[in-house]
Amino acid sequence: MKQFGNVVWHLLKIHLLGLFVLTLLRIGLFYVGADNLQPQSIDHLPLQLQAFVRGVWFDNVVGCYLLIVPLAVCMVACLWGRFFHLSMRILTLWLQVLWSIVIFVSAADIPYFTYFFKHINSSIWNWAEYVGTTLGMLWSESSYYPPLIAFIVLTSAFVWISNHWLTNLLHVLPDMPFGWRQRAYTFLVGAVCVGLCMFGIRGRLGYNPIKVSAAYYCTDSFLNQLGVNPTYNLITSTLDEFRPENKDLHLAELDVASAAVAEYYNWIIEPDTTSHGLHRSRLNVVLIFMESMSANLMECFGNTGHLTPFLDSLAHRSLCFTNCYSADIHTNHGLFATLYSFPALMRRNMMKGTNIPHYEGLPTVLRDNGWHTMFFMTHEAQYDNMNAFFRTNGYDDIHSQENYPANEVVNSFGVPDHYLFQYALDTLANVSEPFFATLLTISNHPPYVIPSWFKPRSADIEQQIVEYADEALRQFFNQASHQPWFQNTVFVLVGDHGKLVGGAESEMPTSYNHVPLLICSPHIEPAVNSSWATQMDIQPTLLGLLGLSARHKHFGIDLLHRQRPYSFYTADDVIGVRGQDRLLIVNPSNGQEFCYRDGVVTNEKDSMFIGMKSYLFNNLQVAQEMVKQHGK
Repeated sequence: MKQFGNVVWHLLKIHLLGLFVLTLLRIGLFYVGADNLQPQSIDHLPLQLQAFVRGVWFDNVVGCYLLIVPLAVCMVACLWGRFFHLSMRILTLWLQVLWSIVIFVSAADIPYFTYFFKHINSSIWNWAEYVGTTLGMLWSESSYYPPLIAFIVLTSAFVWISNHWLTNLLHVLPDMPFGWRQRAYTFLVGAVCVGLCMFGIRGRLGYNPIKVSAAYYCTDSFLNQLGVNPTYNLITSTLDEFRPENKDLHLAELDVASAAVAEYYNWIIEPDTTSHGLHRSRLNVVLIFMESMSANLMECFGNTGHLTPFLDSLAHRSLCFTNCYSADIHTNHGLFATLYSFPALMRRNMMKGTNIPHYEGLPTVLRDNGWHTMFFMTHEAQYDNMNAFFRTNGYDDIHSQENYPANEVVNSFGVPDHYLFQYALDTLANVSEPFFATLLTISNHPPYVIPSWFKPRSADIEQQIVEYADEALRQFFNQASHQPWFQNTVFVLVGDHGKLVGGAESEMPTSYNHVPLLICSPHIEPAVNSSWATQMDIQPTLLGLLGLSARHKHFGIDLLHRQRPYSFYTADDVIGVRGQDRLLIVNPSNGQEFCYRDGVVTNEKDSMFIGMKSYLFNNLQVAQEMVKQHGK
């Protein structure tokens, strides 16, 4: 019965040897890249060690992919009745070849990372067309020699040691039939080992399998990236390229679109550096994304259900923008558009790719000007890759389900709104001002969980959850009003997107994208602004109020000083633009267009519809090109 155990131990030793080799290469990367450490990380050994722990975590995922086939083959062979010496030689060779490839990628990653400050990714396939030139470059550059030598030495040692273990195994592994007891033992041990290997591939116990986001744990971008396995990064980034939502849009000629968009947003003019803001000491900012909060749910926008009494009262005490539209109908698009002033590009999730690009936006501008930046979410930090993306793009601290007590988690999306708000208040009480706190609620999203202490008025669960979300907001503002920082704070509330309320009056129901946008503070006079607005406009408008300006190109405008001609947005496979009494909806995949005037379909496509379409296409085409440039 020990024979299968010996086989498993042999395969496991090769697996552990591979992890050891990859750790040595990660130490090499740390050594050559140590100049990239931020000052607070240089002498912080525990912080540095976390990167290596996470590195072994990711290496183990890759190693388990390599190990699962030999494990399964060995189990089947034993159950069949014989275990041949030849099969062990073949399986050992299998592991040697695949581990050699993984070791090569990690060795090659050292000079690649040193040059690009990012791991090897799908962009290397662009060099396949120029094999001769690429090989000539590699051969001519002497700085590439040490990693190449490291690969040769480590791979040779790996093969020699694993062959030595194989020789020892074959001496104690008789080539003889297995009885039923041996088969039963094999099945039990094999099933456990394969199960553990599958768990290793998944990488974690949470709702989502491991993603690159799991490597990000601090504000030091070098340490965050150090834990990512290069082979994992290469494979997942390559798979990202084949995802249908990442296909390029072909809506307009880029040069024509670029000139038009530069004029739309005054990119050809130097940014305004004059302060026209509140002229106060640096105000705190609390930005609340309200999950699925359509404007159509509020009484001040015509709803008669009295679902949001607090939010309606707050609207009368705020700068209330009545014609604001979300970038898309998904949370990731709403976050990205609001924080970095970029439109949604159909189904593409700008935060979810393996390669984490750097974007300038509201978090980076405020952090660079002295604000402490924090993001509070209800669910796991790696959902939609938020942890990695936000740590890379301006946030100092991420607070998520991993920080909350397990007994407070009510469903797959984590904790309810009222707990999130209470946790944020407790945290902010210990934060030095000024701060920028972003809160993302979740309760108004299935599966709905209403706390037992809340007694809704409505009978329908869809309305009850809106009542609860409004009550949680009321409690938050009530408690916040007693905090010393309250009088020195600007609150921004916006729906991350809407939801279907009532019927669908078009291919893009208005309630899905029409969201409330409220900006309130003791320092801001209440007013109603009915001009066209999008989530992208929040960054420049808020920065203008704070007396700051963004120095980067973006797709937002300061709503207090300029007006948009139209609002545009997307909903998965369709895109739309709205202006005055008109709505144009386009499906780029099949060329269908729907024109609405005063809510009625019309076949009269006049010059205004043509201008709306040009505005829509130009914005999305240029945004796509800028996103591609950020990813390089």
